[in-house]
Amino acid sequence: MNALSTASEPAVGSGHGAYNVDSRMPRTERVTSRVIVYRSIDSTNIEAGRLLQDGTLQLNDDSVVAIAADTQSAGRGRLDHAWVSRPGESFAVTFVTAVPRWLALDASVNGWLQMIAGLAAVDGLRGAMRECGAQSIATVNDDADGAGFMLKWPNDVFLGGHKLGGILSQMASLPVGSMTEGYNDDNKGADRIAIIFGIGLNLAIDAEYLPTAQSTSLQLHYAPLPDAESLRDIIAAGIVESLRARLRGFAADPHRQAQDLRDEVEKICYTLGRHAVAHYVDGSEMEGEAVALNADASLDLRTADGIVHTIRTADVGVLPKPCV
Repeated sequence: MNALSTASEPAVGSGHGAYNVDSRMPRTERVTSRVIVYRSIDSTNIEAGRLLQDGTLQLNDDSVVAIAADTQSAGRGRLDHAWVSRPGESFAVTFVTAVPRWLALDASVNGWLQMIAGLAAVDGLRGAMRECGAQSIATVNDDADGAGFMLKWPNDVFLGGHKLGGILSQMASLPVGSMTEGYNDDNKGADRIAIIFGIGLNLAIDAEYLPTAQSTSLQLHYAPLPDAESLRDIIAAGIVESLRARLRGFAADPHRQAQDLRDEVEKICYTLGRHAVAHYVDGSEMEGEAVALNADASLDLRTADGIVHTIRTADVGVLPKPCV
């Protein structure tokens, strides 16, 4: 491991090159090719990139590797927003897999890769609540049309009209030869690309300690819940199973699957029909009503002058009412 990883304190590993410690995520270990858990790390996404490049992570056609941390000191969200986690409060897990290079680079469909991660997160959360027997509780004032797990375009998980967590998706080149068994090309890795999905969720943060007034925590909405470590394991295992199945189907027929994904996301998209503001990396903003989710996963925003603008890369916030 290179010098950049000195801030990382490995706690657990499983699979190829495993640490010689008992697993702390046994359910996830049963459904994935490898699990790595750290007590403390700078960022699980950054670590995923390091492990890919130094060859520590070996992928096959159906691999999903999970990298988790109890705490992160330099976690980042979309547009480089900071995201800090503390022990027992948050879900900080990165999922690493590989997809065909042509799929990752096809602008007509690759926007759905991040949406697939969002849907997998919702699947994992819903499945965990069912398994735990957790029921919705009334400690927060959930708005009727924002109740339940939803996705705010393009990368946030919402619950009860507030942000429960976010997803950071990144691509990384695979070193030639990094694809293992189950992959038959002599130039292993050359025609596939790694996708790194970092998922952060607030699990057990008291209301007075939430980072913003727009955020929330799972324990404010559902009870009873198991301890944070067990809950992380249950959710992560569900995400792995959903992510693997969804990506497999998407790679087999991306354009047909894109329509199905569009229909599915529209039903739980918190952004659609609401007044929203798009924040661009250059500091500019655009305000309007989110009116449509497109075939390529982009979002249409209609401004006050009636012009419809297509948003492909921006951080989109939902406003309580139009600003004048």
